[in-house]
Amino acid sequence: MGNLNTGHSTFFFASNSKMLSSPEELASLLLIPEGGLESQTAQIAHRQEMIAQWGGIPSGAKVLELGCGQGDCTIVIADCVGGNGSVDGVDPAPPEYGRPYTVEQMRKHISASRLGPRIKWIRADALQYLREHPTDVEYDICILAHCLWYFHSTDIIATTFQLLSSVCKRIYISEWSLYSSLPEAQPHILAALAAGSLACRKPENEANVRTVISPAAIKKLAGDSGLKIVKEGKVIPKEMVLDGQWEVTFVSDEGFVEEVKEIVENERERAVIFAQRDAMLRSVEAIDGGKKGVRSMDVWCGVFEKA
Repeated sequence: MGNLNTGHSTFFFASNSKMLSSPEELASLLLIPEGGLESQTAQIAHRQEMIAQWGGIPSGAKVLELGCGQGDCTIVIADCVGGNGSVDGVDPAPPEYGRPYTVEQMRKHISASRLGPRIKWIRADALQYLREHPTDVEYDICILAHCLWYFHSTDIIATTFQLLSSVCKRIYISEWSLYSSLPEAQPHILAALAAGSLACRKPENEANVRTVISPAAIKKLAGDSGLKIVKEGKVIPKEMVLDGQWEVTFVSDEGFVEEVKEIVENERERAVIFAQRDAMLRSVEAIDGGKKGVRSMDVWCGVFEKA
């Protein structure tokens, strides 16, 4: 048995009976565009680091993953739970969503792999699934990995937490921390804030950043929903985790400027968003290599259980 001392309570996890797969092995089970193997392998390793910060996932666990997307984290979870465990991946994305491969293409590919039998894909938003979930069926763990910023409001996040407390023994959360241990990641923070400032003024939004929420705010919402935090940690993303570069590119684009002009009517509000964008651009100039030198900000990891 493995003992994780959280400082608040103690979890006992059954050890996995086999050596877990390497990032390279798991990446080989995904559809990867030409030239994308190194980045995808880094994303897999990143998720393995998050799981380690949570304290691991025991073999045989029944796991619910909300916001599973195309399955980057799902396949890592499936590797952890072993042949006697299971993962229910829930996400509202339509089958045609995503590029260069769609959600449907990637999930079919994963389902045909050796880990496919451990995974069940469910198309539904978090609230819909949790409200319809049988109250007598409990998961060992619910995972929300890099998905809270996709929620459309903090109210929806709070309601999700309230519902999760009745269907999960433990809740694992990881999200961008709005803090960076590396100066090269400062542009990512500024880009996220600029993108979030625009997103909250759009009636409909399908961007990567919809609701910017900090670790402190996550803990507050969780506490108000009857959950207590029992463990915290952080991950400093490696160089090939390119989310920072992607967000900086999005905010740098002139299309972002045109969206702000079109959507944000108040002159002072526009000025704030453009100031955030200008600060981001200036911080990129201070980095060796410019945009290619931008790193991703730190990731906060938290474990919650019922209070």
